[in-house]
Amino acid sequence: MKSFLDVPFDDKNEAKSLGARWDGREKRWYAPSERVAASCARWAAKPDLPDLLPGEDRSFGEGLFVDLVPSSCWFTNVRSCVSQADWERLRRMIIKRAGGRCEVCRVGEDREDERWLEAHERWDYDDVKQVQTLKRIICLCTDCHRSTHYGFAMINGDEGWVFDFLMEIRGDDATTLNKHIKEAFEVWEKRSEKVWELDLSILTDCDVEVTPPPGAMQRVEDSWDGLKN
Repeated sequence: MKSFLDVPFDDKNEAKSLGARWDGREKRWYAPSERVAASCARWAAKPDLPDLLPGEDRSFGEGLFVDLVPSSCWFTNVRSCVSQADWERLRRMIIKRAGGRCEVCRVGEDREDERWLEAHERWDYDDVKQVQTLKRIICLCTDCHRSTHYGFAMINGDEGWVFDFLMEIRGDDATTLNKHIKEAFEVWEKRSEKVWELDLSILTDCDVEVTPPPGAMQRVEDSWDGLKN
């Protein structure tokens, strides 16, 4: 009897010591027997998530663009609000429905090139209600993911490489891309002046347990503390 498990990365060695095995094709841990399943009961897999999360808009935020999260929303994302097991459920569903390829450039995972498939959140911002709503989770390769987080690329010294990558994927010339980046930062500055509440209802409506994130004002304080440290 083969029972799949939702084993968080941090628990993989413990699960392995209890007899869990890795299925390379499915990229999941499993219990090869009832005995091992009993030993690993705390990682028993929940039902797979639906291919479309409740209220998710899979046409929202198409393509590759500079996607800057307001500074007042820093240090809070889906991964920090759900358990590791539920994050694995989400990531697994997102990669599977994308056919194991980046939804922007269509490349697959390549361990030798250290290119992985990752989950990226697309947010909608209601400037009147000041609500930041999760609208979609998209599958991106490491290169596309690094590029959409342009602000982090600048901090990490990757700006030149990312700029060239964005030109290639978007088909922009340097002038057009510079205009796009400038406009993205102008929007970011305006949004960073506001305090936003998070709406993660596409997760709570599909049996994903969400840990309530800190209130908006607390997140602003945490952001400043994080920058100081």
